[in-house]
Amino acid sequence: MKPQIKSLPINGVQMMMQKTETIDIQSSTDVVLVRQAVRQLSVEIGFGLVDQTKIITAASELARNTLDYGGGGTVKLETLQEGRRRGLRLTFEDQGPGISDIELALKDGFTTGSGLGMGLGGAKRLANEFEIQSAVGEGTRIIIVRWK
Repeated sequence: MKPQIKSLPINGVQMMMQKTETIDIQSSTDVVLVRQAVRQLSVEIGFGLVDQTKIITAASELARNTLDYGGGGTVKLETLQEGRRRGLRLTFEDQGPGISDIELALKDGFTTGSGLGMGLGGAKRLANEFEIQSAVGEGTRIIIVRWK
């Protein structure tokens, strides 16, 4: 993967995107590939073991949700640099049924499947930044960022 360097002003702060990669999520094997790619980038950024574990766990949960509830989709991985701090932004997108009640879906214990209902809320707690957009019948986009 060739590094792509882009400079974006965000809230008046210059942010550099250094690497970008997109992975299709269509099978359980792809969920494993997402975890491996996130681990590799988090090591390259210099995340300690705790931060690596947090971003990999969140990515794994969101990739699984993209597959199981969204019918598959993509994740875009971007390494970031904002001044001296470095980060990893993950954008998960699907064209699935969407989430009708985002607030409820973020509550621990809520599930529409057979899981424990810790996924979205857990992923939110593991990230430094979390954004979710969803429309019923159109799909869902979830963006998480972990900073070093």
